[in-house]
Amino acid sequence: MKTDMAVETDTDATDAIVADQDDTTSTTVDDKSTETESETKAGKESPKSTTTSTGKKSAKGAEATTDDDSAETEPSTGDGGRPVGRTPARFGWGAAGVGLLAVITIAASALAIVFGLQLKNRIDIENAGQEALRTAENYAVALTSIDTRNLDRDFARVLEGATGEFKDMYSSSSSQLRQLLVDNQATGKGTVIDAGIKSQSENKVEVMLFVDQTVTNTASPDPRLDRSRILMTMEKVDGRWLASKVELP
Repeated sequence: MKTDMAVETDTDATDAIVADQDDTTSTTVDDKSTETESETKAGKESPKSTTTSTGKKSAKGAEATTDDDSAETEPSTGDGGRPVGRTPARFGWGAAGVGLLAVITIAASALAIVFGLQLKNRIDIENAGQEALRTAENYAVALTSIDTRNLDRDFARVLEGATGEFKDMYSSSSSQLRQLLVDNQATGKGTVIDAGIKSQSENKVEVMLFVDQTVTNTASPDPRLDRSRILMTMEKVDGRWLASKVELP
């Protein structure tokens, strides 16, 4: 009987120990489960909090960047709402550039006018020289070509192309020259071999001419060739080129 009671007692004690262990294990499992659930909830909530905080900071940073960009892009304004800062400097340089361009344009126009006038003056002088040269060549032929049968015509032609000093001299000596030509039955025919301009201006030109003159008279009926060098001064009078001086240098 004692043995059976002892076995029963040991069995009850063993069952009690097992029950206590089961309770402890259950408690530990419950605690771990609770901790796991807490950590899981915390893990789910933490990203939201972090994301929210980060989003707020990013928004603030973006706003700060936008404010900085606005401050750099938009110039500050002074009284009257006019922009101040770098804008007046750019405007001032633009005005200076326009002023400099205007000065350069005026100077270039002035130079163009001066050069144009100089070119025109040179062309006018050259044209005047050529006109005087042609007139001098024709006048040299009239001066050295004489026919006693047409002295009035020849003398009138010479006087018509003369002016100033030479016209006065020829007029004063024409009567004596006429008598000499008639007495010797002299004739002459002139030809300009060469001619060139010695000096020229718009109203006065000096011309050098080389003239061959074929002469006949009662003393030498056979034609004789005389070669002369004539320096003739031509002056423009009332739009016409006239001989004012004739020299035989």
